[in-house]
Amino acid sequence: MSDLMRKAGELDAADPLGALRARFVLDDAVYLDGNSLGALPANVPAAVDDVVRRQWGELRIRSWEESGWWTAPERIGDRIAPLVGAAPGQIVVGDSTSVNVFKALVAAVRMAGEGRDEILVDATTFPTDGYIAGSAARLTGRTLRPVAPAEVPAALGERTAAVLLNHVDYRTGRLHDLPALTAAVHAAGAYAVWDLCHSAGALPVGLDEHGVDLAVGCTYKYLNGGPGSPAYLYVRRDLQTRFDSPLPGWTSHAEPFGMRAAYEPASGAPRGRVGTPDILSMLALEAALEVWDGVSVEAVRAKSLALTDFFEECVRAYAPPGRVESVTPAAHAERGSQVALRCDDVGDVMKRLIERGVVGDFRAPDVLRFGFTPLYVGFADVERAARVLGEVLGEVLA
Repeated sequence: MSDLMRKAGELDAADPLGALRARFVLDDAVYLDGNSLGALPANVPAAVDDVVRRQWGELRIRSWEESGWWTAPERIGDRIAPLVGAAPGQIVVGDSTSVNVFKALVAAVRMAGEGRDEILVDATTFPTDGYIAGSAARLTGRTLRPVAPAEVPAALGERTAAVLLNHVDYRTGRLHDLPALTAAVHAAGAYAVWDLCHSAGALPVGLDEHGVDLAVGCTYKYLNGGPGSPAYLYVRRDLQTRFDSPLPGWTSHAEPFGMRAAYEPASGAPRGRVGTPDILSMLALEAALEVWDGVSVEAVRAKSLALTDFFEECVRAYAPPGRVESVTPAAHAERGSQVALRCDDVGDVMKRLIERGVVGDFRAPDVLRFGFTPLYVGFADVERAARVLGEVLGEVLA
């Protein structure tokens, strides 16, 4: 047994979150792609079966009231709230991340008023956020200005209406400074909109603590809600009366069953609703969130940093010299819960890794991505992944 294998065993034995792995459906593969799609929580199949067979099959229309379908968007939002540092009543679940980015950004511009005609967007953002921001700018008559997150403070000014930023860079795993950037946006009189897709469920966010205005996020990564599970929208409580959604659907009406021609927005988080909730995937998400019972985000963060530190150590030991380069910051304050390695032939390398039971993914042209979900990834997984990576790189190099 190598020293790294021995160290992995010792770390797993001392891991306070190790028992949580039993809450998931897993096999012998090392699954390091939870930053794209989280693993299946073991309780979800039975919960979904109940939704389909009893709630839909037997109760049918009665389930909107008797099974709590109608209130699910807010109820599940309150379940997510502590994972992102929000008090109840500020998060509504529904629609996709893209739709929620559009709602949040247009609402932010409307709150900023006519005197501010510029939207700043993270220049390194996930493409859809950029597309949506461009459309929002055109529709509201604003100018879109892409800037790197580090350049935001210098780019802010009296013209800035809103700033759309990613908490964690999806390519590199870099964690951006949410408190400092939010404070800078506020100092300029603008509104901060944060995309939490790669941070929620992996590290503390502190939406309320840091005064974030609006935030969005998906639920199928570190929250393990399943493929296509609904996203969520956070609107800070003191802004809710001013939140003017560009998609005023019937379920966000103050009297949704009044069927009135004139729109009157509901109070509170339900203002972020649009159409009929996607009940099957929403209730699968609600069941998935039960894996968080008794788990603190701070403990998850501590393990995440230990896992990524250990992976970097193992990669340095096992990978052929000069074959890969980490593009994820070494500093804990600047790192999310993934490690990105620059490498040639990433498609071929990842294919070989998956064939050998190590599942990650890659982003063209040269980045291997490995996501670490502390709820079910252990240190032995990390050691094995790095060891197999070293073997594959040696073969490709040869």
